Amino acid sequence: MELDSSTSASWADFDPALGEILLTSTQIQEKIAKLGDVIAKDYRNRSLLMVGVLKGALFFIADLARAVNLPVEVDFMAVSSYGVTTKTSGVVRIVKDLDLDLTGKDVLIVEDVVDSGLTLSYLVRNLRARNASSVEVCALLVKDGMQPDGLEVSYTGFVIPRVFVVGYGLDLAERYRNLPHIAVYKG
Repeated sequence: MELDSSTSASWADFDPALGEILLTSTQIQEKIAKLGDVIAKDYRNRSLLMVGVLKGALFFIADLARAVNLPVEVDFMAVSSYGVTTKTSGVVRIVKDLDLDLTGKDVLIVEDVVDSGLTLSYLVRNLRARNASSVEVCALLVKDGMQPDGLEVSYTGFVIPRVFVVGYGLDLAERYRNLPHIAVYKG
């Protein structure tokens, strides 16, 4: 059976591990447009480099970069702290580093979800040590009450409950990234 807009079937009908839709595609795109407007105002007359955290932020950074009405540079890092489980391992490692020099640039880390804050705290420290003019964070999702003290997210899309979510770039063992919405993973 093919899943398209003419059928009433949902992704959950094909995969019982998927729970409720937490954020629809429309909600996500509306929030990204608002974030893009604010970021464009804040970074006017500055040299903005958006750093996407792969692979989860791929869809988010693509849509966000188009929503920011300024010339921007884009680069990517890949880091790992999850592996194939729904819990962080507690160890962050860089899998793919940046290609661009950060010296004198205003860096905006674009993250899919801030969970424990471990990965993001590591990235902020790492990128600040590379002589950037500034390093700020934009996260599509921030899990409620789970970030360590001192971790600042300058731009937040949505605050969500402490549940494991998939879709719109977020995955479990590389599955579910292509969902057009964000859903709770029930397992």
